[in-house]
Amino acid sequence: MRKVFVDTFYWIARINPRDQWHQKAVELSASLKDAELITSETVLIELLNYFSEYGPEMREAVTRIVRQISNDPAITIFAHYSDFVLGLMLYGSRPDKGYSMTDCISINTMRKVGATEVLTHDHHFAQEGFVVLL
Repeated sequence: MRKVFVDTFYWIARINPRDQWHQKAVELSASLKDAELITSETVLIELLNYFSEYGPEMREAVTRIVRQISNDPAITIFAHYSDFVLGLMLYGSRPDKGYSMTDCISINTMRKVGATEVLTHDHHFAQEGFVVLL
């Protein structure tokens, strides 16, 4: 089965109809019916952080969406407490890159599960050899 990692970039584009990537993300989602979707607690934290200043209604909506994602049996969410050290090692080993800590943990997760594609437009994943789908 095709394994696709879902990055914060995709979740933001799906949620925000004003995002420049919204339509592409919606269109792409139709092609993912047979894919195993993988994301992480770290990505969901980054998603919640992104919308934290958008006001009470948006905070409530994003909280509801993250709960839906968490309860969706078609989406695997990786916890990262134990992966923090590995993420820190990757972060430290790429001083010439602008990788966020979330990216580093996500890259390690993708390698762990054998995912080669990622729902993002973040070029950092392509630098690590992954196929960027947005």
